[in-house]
Amino acid sequence: MRSIFVLVLYAVFVVPAGAAELRIVCPPLVQDGMKELAAAYTQQTGTVVTVRSSVMGKIMDDIETGVPAPDVVLLPPDLMDTVSNNNGVKPGTRVPVGRSEIALAVRTGAPHPDISTVEKLRAVLLGANTVACTQPGPPRNSMEAGIIDRMLHRPTFAGVHTMTVKTGSGVSALAKGDSDLALQVVSAIIATPGIELVGPLPPELEAHIDTEIAISARSPDPASAAAFIRFTTRPEAAEVWKKFGLDR
Repeated sequence: MRSIFVLVLYAVFVVPAGAAELRIVCPPLVQDGMKELAAAYTQQTGTVVTVRSSVMGKIMDDIETGVPAPDVVLLPPDLMDTVSNNNGVKPGTRVPVGRSEIALAVRTGAPHPDISTVEKLRAVLLGANTVACTQPGPPRNSMEAGIIDRMLHRPTFAGVHTMTVKTGSGVSALAKGDSDLALQVVSAIIATPGIELVGPLPPELEAHIDTEIAISARSPDPASAAAFIRFTTRPEAAEVWKKFGLDR
């Protein structure tokens, strides 16, 4: 009887020798989609997947020196170039994930203006009392905030009254009623209660962030990391990414 009890305890508490654990590092704009796919992967394979997310500057540090070491990293292509040049990812493992558009948001129930052209967008932004945006530069060094800031400094958008949010984000200010409109990536807009997505900005503004995925050079289990990348970039995963504001 005692031996049966010991066997039951062993079955409950001992992790199988073949079980893997993967650690993913990614920016906030893809974290919700990545968490859902990670949970699905764990359910299908038994592999525990941990998703860590932070602003770009901290992600770069995490990739180089974070403990425990990441297995898989997601970054925009230019930052992935930097990591790759520093031998931070395994050669030949980079795979495109998708594109997150920067878009316009309004409070729930407010009219959705036509922003289908740059001129129409300009008129909408000029007509607002305030347009909320996340503060660019330090301490967060938000990539999307930098893109929005550079766009709004074009002569085309001269005269737009912006509210730069130092604590929080453009969409959080909009949700609190501190502004009329907000500019943010689609994933942040659809994840914030109290506001609605109007739509992406006109394509000629090139206001978007692309993302790639790769195996970290520090991964202790590159084979499992490769399997996870195949799972998250297979055609069936496109619907999950789309749900969270990223187009494959």
